[in-house]
Amino acid sequence: MMPTQPAPCDTLLRSPLLQRFPAVLGEPAASAALARLDGELTWQQPRLRLYGREHPIPRRQLWMGDSNAHYRYSGHDFQPEPWHPLVDRIRDAVVARLAAAGIAATFNSVLLNRYEDGAERMGWHSDDEPELGPDPLIAAVSLGAERPLRLRWRQGPREAFNVWLPHDSLLLMGPGVQRQLQHALLPRRIPGLRISLTFRWIRNT
Repeated sequence: MMPTQPAPCDTLLRSPLLQRFPAVLGEPAASAALARLDGELTWQQPRLRLYGREHPIPRRQLWMGDSNAHYRYSGHDFQPEPWHPLVDRIRDAVVARLAAAGIAATFNSVLLNRYEDGAERMGWHSDDEPELGPDPLIAAVSLGAERPLRLRWRQGPREAFNVWLPHDSLLLMGPGVQRQLQHALLPRRIPGLRISLTFRWIRNT
């Protein structure tokens, strides 16, 4: 499920390390994976409390991983769904692609987000929950409609910027990214389904 001769990555930042890899799964595997994940997973839409009222999140998601990879964010505890065989194979492809670039990575969990179209979104945040440790390495696979991830520095006057995430791409957010930057998937007039898989390692499991 990985191209035989991986295309080179784009280094977007060197400190902290932010890299984008194209063609992680290759075609037709990437398009087949998008269709299978959309149709075979039990997508959920939890409700979050904001300003005293509960609202459904503006997307659907699924927390998946090893049985003891429990995760808490936005005031909710998430118990992992068992690994879907296809997601497990995508994890292997990600680890292999990073290894080919000289980056050792291990993942015991993944947060999958499903965006029906450009109106569905995710607000500003950093993946800095205690379970991830102080400087996590997170690898995000994008399938489907290409959308820009917006990033901004948490301190200082440096400008925010976009990183476009094409179909079948991998974004590596290395140690320090979550501590120094926030990211968001803001609404855009972009049609088409998008599914992201953000692989991570949960500590103390």
